[in-house]
Amino acid sequence: MGISKWLGATLGMSFGGPIGAILGFALGSMVDGFSDGSIKVNTGSPYSPPRQARTKSSEFDVSLLILAAIVIKADGVSDKRELDYVRAQFVGMYGKDRANEAFKLFKNISQQKDIPVRDVCFQIKQMMDHPSRLQLLHFLFGIAKADGNVSQVEVDTIYTISNYLGIRAIDFESIKAMFYNSSDNAYKILEIEKSATNDEVKKAYRKMAKKYHPDKVLHLGEEYQKGAEEKFRQVQEAYDQLQKERGFI
Repeated sequence: MGISKWLGATLGMSFGGPIGAILGFALGSMVDGFSDGSIKVNTGSPYSPPRQARTKSSEFDVSLLILAAIVIKADGVSDKRELDYVRAQFVGMYGKDRANEAFKLFKNISQQKDIPVRDVCFQIKQMMDHPSRLQLLHFLFGIAKADGNVSQVEVDTIYTISNYLGIRAIDFESIKAMFYNSSDNAYKILEIEKSATNDEVKKAYRKMAKKYHPDKVLHLGEEYQKGAEEKFRQVQEAYDQLQKERGFI
């Protein structure tokens, strides 16, 4: 499948604002259908859409490509393991052919200097529902952890992105805890303190299971269910751990 056909099927819409500018730069040197107008990217237009109830998969795809590029560049080193992680995720979500085209676009985006993180994130916040933004955050931590170590600059970059995306600090800490090993991670994942009662643990589990249920991102398509299921599994494991440690049913 050619890049223009893949993008035509994936995007299916016109992007403006900072995301449109980034796409325009990335596409200009690689897209066979770009110059004839078959793919529309309004690089100079403002972007102020009404908040929508459901995120389109095309919007998630593009947001994922850009934010992944920002995180990988954060520590000044494009580690092969991080790039391999991104490629593997694309293959898992899209299949080999479509993933190859996505990765080409990703590399062109990564070559751009001074991506306006704040403006990009504000645009994403406008067009993306909260469960989808949480899914983006989970993916970004997966990239940072792919080389075996999440550096402080990567954490700081993801935290900045999280703030701009309108994600609460407690949600950020919950997802971050899914990628670390420490004695209090189960509490952080469930967004409670160690002093919580058993009833509060149970209540927190029900709340988090609902928040991270895979059905929350069902509208993005089957390709994104795996990541959502991973978050849900980690919430279950955190609860199981506390059940065992505290001895309650």
